[in-house]
Amino acid sequence: MTENKNGMTRRTFVKGALAAGVTAAVPAPGLLKSVFASGPSKGGALKLGLAGGSTTDSLDPSNFSGVFDQMTTMGLYRNPLLELDKNGELQPELVKEWHAEPGAKVWHFKLRNDVEFHNGKTMDAEDAIFSINHHRGEGNKSQIAAVVKPVKEILKTGKFEFKVILEDPNADFPYILSSTRMPCVPAGTTDFEDGMGTGGYILKEWEPGVRAFGERNPNYFKADRAWFDSIEIITMADDTARTTALKTGQVDIINRPDRKTARLLGRMKGIQVINTPGGLTYTFPMRKDVKPYDNPDFRKAVKYSVDREALVKTILQGYGVPGNDYPVPAYVKYAATSIPQRQYDPDKVKFHLKKSGLQDEVVRLHVADMVYNGCVDTAQLWKEHATKAGMKMEVVKEANDGYWAKVWRVKPFCASFWYARPTVDWILSMTYVSDASANESVWKVPAFDKLVKEARAELNTDKRRQMYYELQKTLHDDGSVVIPMIANIVDAASDKIGYNPVAGNVELDGLRACERWWFKA
Repeated sequence: MTENKNGMTRRTFVKGALAAGVTAAVPAPGLLKSVFASGPSKGGALKLGLAGGSTTDSLDPSNFSGVFDQMTTMGLYRNPLLELDKNGELQPELVKEWHAEPGAKVWHFKLRNDVEFHNGKTMDAEDAIFSINHHRGEGNKSQIAAVVKPVKEILKTGKFEFKVILEDPNADFPYILSSTRMPCVPAGTTDFEDGMGTGGYILKEWEPGVRAFGERNPNYFKADRAWFDSIEIITMADDTARTTALKTGQVDIINRPDRKTARLLGRMKGIQVINTPGGLTYTFPMRKDVKPYDNPDFRKAVKYSVDREALVKTILQGYGVPGNDYPVPAYVKYAATSIPQRQYDPDKVKFHLKKSGLQDEVVRLHVADMVYNGCVDTAQLWKEHATKAGMKMEVVKEANDGYWAKVWRVKPFCASFWYARPTVDWILSMTYVSDASANESVWKVPAFDKLVKEARAELNTDKRRQMYYELQKTLHDDGSVVIPMIANIVDAASDKIGYNPVAGNVELDGLRACERWWFKA
């Protein structure tokens, strides 16, 4: 069994350089030789069996929701402007240089001049500006609309250069350009479903929620990436079907193997399990605008009703840690790790239920197998914990297909998950400020929004740290989300697959397995 233990470290990008202006010009990605094999080699037809696909999948970046959608950004069919490496630090991608003017309200970006889209058009500043603006504007439904809302103006300063003017200082702004939801597409694109991009593979066939097939881009701008001749991605929602397909050689890579059997799987001849400490955050949002979750004491009762240690042991099989009802993993800079860990406490459940006056209220938890491996089992165990604590709970098992469109952000209490974002501001701005399009718990608190904005603009490290502590403490104490556990990233592959140390921010090597991995010679 191969277990990659390379966890993420704190990023070092800012390092107090704001007052003098921030500059970045670093080596191109992918130069590190593999420690697992003799080295990459081109060739072979890769097949992946993935959970997380749906017939509602779209290649319009403003509509991305599932694993496949976002994977298309990360060197598969398209590329983001900047790359996030395995340590959570920024590296050049389509942008080769970037710097901030003193105060970090104006950021300058310089693009490569040798990148072509699959149709032969040279990628330039107009394409980059269009791709950012695709997530901006009043009423934009993109999940990162709130993150780019502070952008005041984007100006072309040369054929391959542009600058971004912000409403307020933001030391972390370049990280947004590494988002899985912000690929660079040709300026003026109206039909995104052909997958047009600059990525290592050209999309040839695609049936949403079923299958996608692409062939290597012969003009890819990275000589040390995109090793396979072709890539086929098959949606496989069923855990057993995915595992069987890997065991029998029908596919070469799967995501989300059953953690209950992962160690046994890794002992099989020809199979490797890749276990990477990371920030896969399982969330259970309670819509704050719907009864009974508008009651703060009822929300606290729900938070105390789950045995987190038991879930980590039973559901994650030890591949993770208990969550503490704030969404920032411990490795992210400014994570509020000093907040005491919330424990399962039946007495406090009873106390807050009585205080809420809602002792007879039934909690209905909506879940589906496709949300994450073990999601329905999580709900059933939670029901046992809650029942013992005197809380009435029902588990509602929903259909896998269409879950993100019909259940998430629709039902009052449901299951969700988030991969780690590299900064606290990004995490909070994407899902917890009032106007965030991905505000799954309908957490709308003006004072919270104000402090997020102030923390983003604060250049004093100590003051910023305290602000972020207060924000995370607020979510821990009063927020409308339960975060019972944070999981390691666990994938599985044929032992014929080679790779360098794996990123732990998102599954499948930061969703870049198609670009970074290869068949061993």
